[in-house]
Amino acid sequence: MEIARHWRGRAARYRLEGQRSRSTGEVRFPPQPITLGESADAWETVTLSGRGEIYSFSVLRQVPDGYEGLAPYPVALVRLAEGPLVTAQLTDCAEGDLEIGMPVEMVTRKLVDTGPDGVLVYGYKFRPTLG
Repeated sequence: MEIARHWRGRAARYRLEGQRSRSTGEVRFPPQPITLGESADAWETVTLSGRGEIYSFSVLRQVPDGYEGLAPYPVALVRLAEGPLVTAQLTDCAEGDLEIGMPVEMVTRKLVDTGPDGVLVYGYKFRPTLG
């Protein structure tokens, strides 16, 4: 990931910043550009709570290049309290403890280290809700 693209996407990754439709109240994540025919103020920026529940999950054992050191690791579809489904890695949990409907919360964790001349990329993951 080049540095400029990382910088532009930081709000969505660090704060779970999405958009809410001013006319319907629909919430979407990640933020999308305005489509043809939409007014410039059709969507407002909203910071999502980062709370939700596991909608579905799987444990990756054969992982993409660069993630071998993390294998195996769980990923999930998380239904956020505001409605959108988010795909994310799960952290701070044992595979055997995962279940559909489990409450989770967003945490910021390191995603990628692009090397000595690159950038450390942080972003969201989810963990079981504490307490």
